[in-house]
Amino acid sequence: MFRVTRQIDFCYGHRLLNYDGKCKYLHGHNGRAIIAIEAEKLDDRGMVLDFSDIKRVVSRWIDDNLDHRMLLHRDDPAVPVLRQMGEPLFLTDTNPTAENIAKLIFDFAVSQGFPVVETHLWETPNCFATYAPSK
Repeated sequence: MFRVTRQIDFCYGHRLLNYDGKCKYLHGHNGRAIIAIEAEKLDDRGMVLDFSDIKRVVSRWIDDNLDHRMLLHRDDPAVPVLRQMGEPLFLTDTNPTAENIAKLIFDFAVSQGFPVVETHLWETPNCFATYAPSK
């Protein structure tokens, strides 16, 4: 099995609902997404997938949708106020935890036809979450 991995750095803000700690307040992270892609054999170029293809598709989506945005649950009471202020938002159906953001990136990459096996979302230099589908 062959594997390639692409790292994409971006900044985002969020807060967690139903949480009793510091993360219940609006705050930001310098996030790092790691996308791992596997294939049993290489293409005619000798590649699993060209790194630039991952960058062109996934990095562009992250830049357009997640970078420098507040990632919030769509029922978050801060949404109407932030919308009124013109703040850039990305609304989710789940609490915007590191785990759910990792899955969000995974789901997008898979929807683009990439054979992704797992994604990681680093929230801090010491903490990350991983999403990989059950086998």
